Amino acid sequence: MTVTEPSSERLVRIGEVARGAGVSVRAVRYYEQQGLLTAERSPSGQRLYRQDAVTLVRFFQQMFAAGLTSRRITELLPCWDSGHTDAEQRAMLRAERDRIQAKIDDLQAALDRLDEVIAITDTHP
Repeated sequence: MTVTEPSSERLVRIGEVARGAGVSVRAVRYYEQQGLLTAERSPSGQRLYRQDAVTLVRFFQQMFAAGLTSRRITELLPCWDSGHTDAEQRAMLRAERDRIQAKIDDLQAALDRLDEVIAITDTHP
């Protein structure tokens, strides 16, 4: 996300972004270092972000939790920003979705097994 010209939108400090997204200030700085977020600077040098930065940081957290790298998330951002994709981007999105679905299926199978063990042990104190 880039902020190329001043906007009339109220900008928020890094601490507000971190609190709103439930992450550390350090995490927000990391996202900026990775090119996922862009901050403007106040006259005193403080980082200032657009208000949608909170939503973006939550998105980054979800994608990291799903196993995506910062590089892959960077590739997703144009899709997020514009809502448009080309064939290569759509293929990448579908591949990531399939990978995440396989992970969910594996976790569901593990959960089902644990439920079986719990059911067995509940009948044998």
